Amino acid sequence: MIERSFEHQVLGILGGNTLADLRVVVLAGNGAELPPAIAIICDSVGQIDLGWIEQTNVLRNSLFASVAPVGWRAAAYRSLSKLALVLPLFDFDGMMEELSGYYWDGETTDEGARHSLVEYFGQDPEELTLPSHIEARRPDFMLAENAAPMKALPASLRAKLRRLSAAHDALKEHWRQGNAWFFERSEVSDYLPEYEDASYLPPMTTVPFDAFAQELDEVGRIGMETAFFNIAGLCPLPEADAIERWFATLRLGAELIAAAQDLIDFNPAEVLR
Repeated sequence: MIERSFEHQVLGILGGNTLADLRVVVLAGNGAELPPAIAIICDSVGQIDLGWIEQTNVLRNSLFASVAPVGWRAAAYRSLSKLALVLPLFDFDGMMEELSGYYWDGETTDEGARHSLVEYFGQDPEELTLPSHIEARRPDFMLAENAAPMKALPASLRAKLRRLSAAHDALKEHWRQGNAWFFERSEVSDYLPEYEDASYLPPMTTVPFDAFAQELDEVGRIGMETAFFNIAGLCPLPEADAIERWFATLRLGAELIAAAQDLIDFNPAEVLR
């Protein structure tokens, strides 16, 4: 009966979420040294659907939706980085960090990458792929400098951005201990030893697959072969009343996800008519 009530409450909080496939797992622990805990696990893999934000090809999309000005799309894309507080996802910088290990022996600058490729891997200096080459392929909406200021955005879009920021700030106030959406990586293998062999890469990303298919396939290969690090939260519950804080922060995180989905669902055609 208690288990059924718990599941009902969780479903009531997370059930409306369509952005990620989340499930909650209760972990028994082994006593005082490892108290019971609750984990939030994300079963979604791949790019978050960015909706109107990544619609840039007018010819391809004109029959289906209006293409918003780049300033609107860049502002919205920048705001979606706040999702990393609750969902296991990586952004462009995270992808580049992973690629530095795959392509350039850990180097992150063009100079360092060039030296590594030529001196250690014997590649032709005229046929190198350098960090700046990948960075140059970012679509316009991925560039923070293209983001329009709030005052230049339509009121309906400003409201969605403010909702997302408010949800992020509310959860951030309750960070770390007792938070449903926080975890210590060192504790994960204590409760879930199978994650010792998992990739360190999260399963979701805000990097558009259309622009970086090869790179995303490269960095995601190990995760696809073993498992992604798909923990969204792992909260030990050393005391009985800790469950109240867990539920409170679960609701705050659910609001953050809902606010992000609301932003992605924005229809620029309603403003651009």
